[in-house]
Amino acid sequence: MKKSSFNVSRRVFLSQSSKATFALGLGSSVIGSAFLSACGGGASEEEKIMLSTGFDQNQLAYDYNALEPHIDAMTMEIHHTKHAAGYAKNLAEAAAEEGVDVSKPLEDVLMNISKYSTKMRNNAGGHYNHELFWKTMGPDAGGKPEGDLAAAIDAEFGSFDEFVKKFEDAGKTRFGSGWAWLVVGNDQKLAVGSTPNQDNPLMDVSDFKGTPLLGIDVWEHAYYLKYMNDRGGYIGNWWNVINWKAVSERFDALT
Repeated sequence: MKKSSFNVSRRVFLSQSSKATFALGLGSSVIGSAFLSACGGGASEEEKIMLSTGFDQNQLAYDYNALEPHIDAMTMEIHHTKHAAGYAKNLAEAAAEEGVDVSKPLEDVLMNISKYSTKMRNNAGGHYNHELFWKTMGPDAGGKPEGDLAAAIDAEFGSFDEFVKKFEDAGKTRFGSGWAWLVVGNDQKLAVGSTPNQDNPLMDVSDFKGTPLLGIDVWEHAYYLKYMNDRGGYIGNWWNVINWKAVSERFDALT
């Protein structure tokens, strides 16, 4: 069940994908102009490729039991092999039905999601959201961010603790199912907010916009086996599994 690391996956992607290699020379013609602009002017082509999401489900970089006791193995396995796999399968169907070029980043679809079907919206969002969710968690994680991301959090929210309060409030108060997010806005500033269902801040239909750095799934399937209806307990323990190194790499690439 052991999976390859995030950094190894990045190198494999860069080395095996001819389109990715070609993108290093041609930029937006392969990656997509909308996504390039969202990545910020300081990002290299390699960093932009690292940030982009494909249409296929990736393996996890850790075992299903690696996040215990904070997220249990059964929840992780069901979440990844059933819920997230279902979004990837339905996304592939929607892309085929609607003539989407799957060699381009999924972000291009999300930024223009109003042009597509409800099936595309739900499953493109679900796939993107979960792929980011897995990548920004890990074993032996938690703690606090360092470097530029830590400084940006302090500058925007006053302190890391104040950021945590605001983020937890966004997750706890999201009515029904959805996600809470930390994003980089078009003004290059950090912001916290939430979206319903499988929407995300990249979508042109979203009231809360930005490029996600970190997101927590607050659908009940993400926590109910262990926490039952205690969403707050799940959110509070989730900080122990955040891979701040991965989040910081996203921040550095975007800013």
